[in-house]
Amino acid sequence: MKGSREAALRFDMMLLPKQRQFLKGLAHSLSPVVRVGKGGLTAAVVDETKKSLLAHELIKVRIDVEDGPARREMAQELARAADAEVAGTIGKLAILYRARDEKPKIKPPR
Repeated sequence: MKGSREAALRFDMMLLPKQRQFLKGLAHSLSPVVRVGKGGLTAAVVDETKKSLLAHELIKVRIDVEDGPARREMAQELARAADAEVAGTIGKLAILYRARDEKPKIKPPR
C-alpha cells in the first residue's frame, strides 16, 4: 500500500506548464544554493537539498556536469531523492520546487 500512496503523492505533485512558467519566473532572481560537483549525487548533497527546500520551497541547484542529457537526468534524480519537482533547467542550473506541508509561501496557479 505504501508504494501506491507514494505514487499518488507523486501524481499530485506533477507541475503543469503554467505552474512551471510561474516558478521559473520566481526563480529568475535566485542564486544557486546547492552545488552538485564532479562527485555526483551524494547523501550530503541530497540532505542539503532537502534542508534548502524546507527553508525556501524554491531553489536553484548548480550541476557541474558537461553533458546536457546527463545533467537533466541528474536533476531528475535529485528531485526524486528530495521529494521535489524539477520546475525547469537552464544550462547548468536546475530549479527545484517542493511546497511546504505547513504554511506554504509559494502558491502556483492552478
